[in-house]
Amino acid sequence: MGPLSARLLMQRGRPKSDRLGKIRSLDLSGLKLLSEHLDPKLLCRLTQLQELDLSNNQLETLPANLGLSHLRILRCANNQLGDVTALCQFPQLEELSLEGNPFLTLRKVNGKDASSTSSQVENLNRELTSRVTAHWEKFKAAVSPEEEAEKAQADFVNSAVRDIRYGPESLSEFTQWRVQMISEELVASGGPQVHEADIPERPPKATAAQEPRARPVAKKRPDDVSLNLSPNKRVCTSSLAPVEGSPQDSDGGQPAPDLEPLHFLQCHSKNNSPRDLDTQLWACAFEPAWEEGRAGATSQTVATCGGEAVCVIDCQTGIVLHKYKAPGEEFFSVAWTALTVVTQAGHKKRWSVLAAAGLRGLVRLLHVRAGFCCGVIRAHKKAIATLCFSPTHETHLFTASYDKRIILWDLGVPNHDYDFQASQLLTLDTTSIPLRLCPVASCPDAYLLAGCEGGCCCWDVRLDQPPRRRPCEVEFVFSEGSEAAARRVDGLAFVNEDVVASKGNGLGTICLWSWSQTWGARGKRPTLAVVVLARLQWSPTRLAYFSLSTCPGEGIVLCGDEEGNVWVYDVRHLLTQQPPLPAAPQAPTQILKWPQPWALGQMVAKTMVNTVVANPTFTYLTALTDSNIVAIWKRQ
Repeated sequence: MGPLSARLLMQRGRPKSDRLGKIRSLDLSGLKLLSEHLDPKLLCRLTQLQELDLSNNQLETLPANLGLSHLRILRCANNQLGDVTALCQFPQLEELSLEGNPFLTLRKVNGKDASSTSSQVENLNRELTSRVTAHWEKFKAAVSPEEEAEKAQADFVNSAVRDIRYGPESLSEFTQWRVQMISEELVASGGPQVHEADIPERPPKATAAQEPRARPVAKKRPDDVSLNLSPNKRVCTSSLAPVEGSPQDSDGGQPAPDLEPLHFLQCHSKNNSPRDLDTQLWACAFEPAWEEGRAGATSQTVATCGGEAVCVIDCQTGIVLHKYKAPGEEFFSVAWTALTVVTQAGHKKRWSVLAAAGLRGLVRLLHVRAGFCCGVIRAHKKAIATLCFSPTHETHLFTASYDKRIILWDLGVPNHDYDFQASQLLTLDTTSIPLRLCPVASCPDAYLLAGCEGGCCCWDVRLDQPPRRRPCEVEFVFSEGSEAAARRVDGLAFVNEDVVASKGNGLGTICLWSWSQTWGARGKRPTLAVVVLARLQWSPTRLAYFSLSTCPGEGIVLCGDEEGNVWVYDVRHLLTQQPPLPAAPQAPTQILKWPQPWALGQMVAKTMVNTVVANPTFTYLTALTDSNIVAIWKRQ
């Protein structure tokens, strides 16, 4: 629907008249009107209008100065209205209908809390959009090429309304209406761009060989400018550059896994701009498979964060299942847990909860399946660099901040209204900014490791021991020399229950060291030299904050670099090899070269891969860049 016209108003107005000034009742419902379609210069000519129906449109706000001074009845149900401040321009208003609007600025209506209604409407729209998009993918695959486009589109809308069910029966009419609106919008736009074909034709070579502009150092900065959320845009790949493997030497090396690029997504854009190739993405985490009794169960759902947005992505389809935006925030870290709650009917239910934190020092708890933020913890006064859940206590969350503190929280179990009552269990003081957190794999309830700007530290986190505020218990030293204890550790993860992978303490290397052998030699010393098992060859870059990760079940270590590459190490042979282990740094099993995707007619020739994470079975690998691209690889 385009802008309103005088002719349309006269057609839909009552009584019938050739003069707008005589119309008293006007029905503009179901016309797919946007806020900009309501022209005050036109509507102010309705000087005698008393009843106006704007229901079932797509209005986000009512323009000011509509000039309808005699309006008594206004119907605005089933729109996207975010506030009601414009209603003050109708001094004679007696009857108002506003069902089915989010009202983001309203917190109470008639003395009752309206924030939950807002969240429910947001959640409903988000979930229905996700389901309609998935239905579109299935429908499109089944349509024959010979079928007329117009008929196929009509069939899709009808099938979506018929087949998509969500929410309580009491909302079925509203749900069907929203499904129809979303489906028609999808058809009108030719389908979501996030699902377009992955491999377009390569542009002429002359336009492709552009020199990439310099990138800033990949560093979290609390004073960075905040970024906005974007729609789901896929950066489509051209014919891919060859994926280069750097297999280990034949004496004990593992064969390189066969990994192929699957999706490239641009879903954290600034100001919804498809031209945003600058937003830095910082952290991702795969949702654990919570299903009990399923051998080998694994998840293909990954959460990513960067700018003002947190996205939850299905790695197989490339569909962004859920998206959460917090204006003014810049997210640095995400972590998953599952909470067991008891419903009002007395049944136990398992919730998947995603914690996200960053610039503002707040931890947001996202109920992913329901699609809304169900709790906020004001954890720190400064930015939160990273967070992680305890592997043994589902409600225990560690947060690490630029205020040089690590806090252990107990989130508690939410009640029926989704309210959390978080309590602080421990405060751990650091001498420098903590960058990575890692509960000790063999005793996660007893000790916590942290990679910090000044090195690697360890704390006793046993809750049956006083006091509640504790300094660092031990600092780890990685090499001889006066500067050894003051070297940044920006990568830290356990490869198995004993072996730790750490990065940042030696230029161009990743260190594998033994927790048990190191801790066993401790005594009462405040500093400990780690027992190094092996070193892995990595990029010689002097840039920092490239996070490493591991797949303990597969013996895999992963790390990105400043060229957009992903370094893959299969270290199983090192974990089982008897001493002495090789002194020289071990080459990577494989280096996945940056595939140089095309965006906006030009090659994204170079980027920084800030973090790389794979799911536990090493089926999917997700890499986050500083150029607003989420790259997903799949093992064949």
